[in-house]
Amino acid sequence: MYRSHNCGELNASHINTEVTLAGWVQKSRDKGFMNWVDLRDRYGVTQLIFDESRSQKEVFELAKTLGREFVIQAKGTVIEREAKNANMPTGDVEILVTELTILNAALTPPFTIEDETDGGEDIRMKYRYLDIRRNPVKNNLLFRHKVAMEVRKYLSDLDFCEVETPYLIKSTPEGARDFVVPSRMNEGQFYALPQSPQTFKQLLMVGGMDKYFQIVKCFRDEDLRADRQPEFTQIDCEMAFVDQEDIMNVFEGLTRHLLKEIKGVEVDKFPRITYDYAMKTYGNDKPDIRFGMEFGELNEFAQHKEFPVFNAAELVVGIAVPGAGNYTRKEIDGLIDWMKRPQIGATGMIYAKCNEDGTFKSSVDKFYDQEDIANWAKTTGAIAGDMIFVLSGPADKTRTQLSALRMELATRLGLRKPAEFAPLWVVDFPLLEFEEETGRYHAMHHPFTSPKPEDMDLLETNPKAVRANAYDMVLNGNEIGGGSIRIHDKATQQLMFKYLGFTPEQAEDQFGFLMNAFQYGAPPHGGLAFGLDRLVSILGGQETIRDFIAFPKNNSGRDVMIDAPSKIDELQLNELHIKLNN
Repeated sequence: MYRSHNCGELNASHINTEVTLAGWVQKSRDKGFMNWVDLRDRYGVTQLIFDESRSQKEVFELAKTLGREFVIQAKGTVIEREAKNANMPTGDVEILVTELTILNAALTPPFTIEDETDGGEDIRMKYRYLDIRRNPVKNNLLFRHKVAMEVRKYLSDLDFCEVETPYLIKSTPEGARDFVVPSRMNEGQFYALPQSPQTFKQLLMVGGMDKYFQIVKCFRDEDLRADRQPEFTQIDCEMAFVDQEDIMNVFEGLTRHLLKEIKGVEVDKFPRITYDYAMKTYGNDKPDIRFGMEFGELNEFAQHKEFPVFNAAELVVGIAVPGAGNYTRKEIDGLIDWMKRPQIGATGMIYAKCNEDGTFKSSVDKFYDQEDIANWAKTTGAIAGDMIFVLSGPADKTRTQLSALRMELATRLGLRKPAEFAPLWVVDFPLLEFEEETGRYHAMHHPFTSPKPEDMDLLETNPKAVRANAYDMVLNGNEIGGGSIRIHDKATQQLMFKYLGFTPEQAEDQFGFLMNAFQYGAPPHGGLAFGLDRLVSILGGQETIRDFIAFPKNNSGRDVMIDAPSKIDELQLNELHIKLNN
C-alpha cells in the first residue's frame, strides 16, 4: 500500500508508530545537516524530518533533491516535535523518515500552492488542477459535496426518488438559446442540451413517480453576465397531488435543514411577499432583507412644487441610508457619479441630510422647505444622522436604479453580512410579460406554469394582470430557487400556447408529446428547482459561484485549461454532414 495514514491524522498518540505517508511536497527547509519537508494531501500537512546523524545517507541525499509538488512516499517513525506548531492538527509530531520514494517529479508550478497564492485568476484557471490543491478551492469543493449530501438525505427521507433524465433532447426556441448537438445518424437533425429537465419531470408525474428529484447539469447558451456559467447545476424537484402550499412547506423545510446542518443557524421567520410588493418596496424581485432601506414613494410630497424634474416624473422615490448624514460632498458626488455609470443610467440624484438637531439640509432647498423634507424623512423612515437619496423618472427604470444604489450602499456600510441569513418567498408573479421587440407576450417563468385559477378569465381581457401560480425562494438578495404549479390538462396548455403566440401547429410540433401525455390521466403537480451553485456559494459566505465549481468556464464561456470550445476535424464535420461557411 502507498500509505498507512493520511497527512492530517497523526498526533501525539501515534508517537513511536511506524507509518507510511504519501502526498505532495508543500515546501522544504534545508539546514545542511537537517532537512524538513512538509508533506501535503487532501487531509492536511505532516512534517517529515531528515537528520544527517539519524537518517541513512542515500535517504538524506535524496531528500535534498525534492522540489515543490514532487509526489513522494515516505516511511518512518512518528516522533515528538521539538518546536511544536499549535496551528496544525499534526503540529505535535513529525516523521523521522527511513525510506523515501519519489513517485513522480514535478515542474515548478506557475504559482504558489498556498492559501494566499501569487497567481492571478487567469493563470489559476489555466492550471485549475493545481489550484484545486490549495485549501480554499479544495475546501469549497468538499463544502459543496456536504451540501449535496444533505439535500439527498433530506429529500430521500421524504420518499423522493432520484431519477436521471436525458441530456440529448428536443430543441425548443423558448427562453435562452439552446446548446445544440448534431446527430450523425439522423442527417440534418439536432439534439439540444436541456436548459432544465422541465418536461421530463412533468412526464414522470404522469408516469406516477409522485416525488422526483435530481441534482442535474443544465445548459444555456446565453451571453454571460457577471458570475454566470453556461453549464450549471440544479436541485430539480417535482411532486404530484400537491398545491402551492405543499411545495413551499417542503422546500422551506429543506432550506431550514441546510442552514441548521451546514451553518448551525436556526431560522425563525420565513416571510412571504408578493411580486408587486417586492418591486415597490425594494425595486427588484429578489430583495435582500438583512437590512432596511425600504423605498418611500414621494410623489405626494415632491411634486406640484417648483422643481420641474420631479414634476415631470412618473415616480419620485427615496431611501434613508442609516448613519450617512455625515457624508462629505466628495462622497456624495462620488455616489452620484456611480449612479451615472452606463450600467445604472441615472441622470442625477437628489440628497437630503437629516441633521442631529432635527433640521434638514438638501440639494434642493431652493424648492422645498423644512416641512417638505420632514415628510420625505417620515415616508422613508429617516431619523437624525441619516441621509435621504432620491431618484425620479419612469417608474420601472427608477426603481431598478434605486435598487442598485440600495445594494451598493449596504455593501459599503457592511450591512450584507455573510454570516447572516434572511430567506423569504416571493409569490404572485405576473404570468406573462410583454416584449416590445417581438410584439407579443412571453412567459415570465415558462409556458407550463399554471395561472392562478381565480385569474383565468383575465387571460381574454387583461393578460398583463394574470398572476402565475408561481413562487421564488430568495436568500440574501439572491434567487436560489423557483417553481410553480404546472398546467396538467391539454385544453389549458393549448390556451397558454395561444397567448404566447404559438400557432396550433407550432405547439404540436414542439410540445405535442407533453399535451398527448396529459390526455392519459395527468395528476395535478408542481415543483421547484434550486440553483445548487448559487446556494452553495451563499452558504459558504462567498459571492462567486466559480469558487465552488471544480472546472468552471471564464466570462467568455471558455475552458482555458482544456482550450474549449475548439475546432473539430474535417472528417468529423463530414460525418455530421456539416459544412462551415468560413
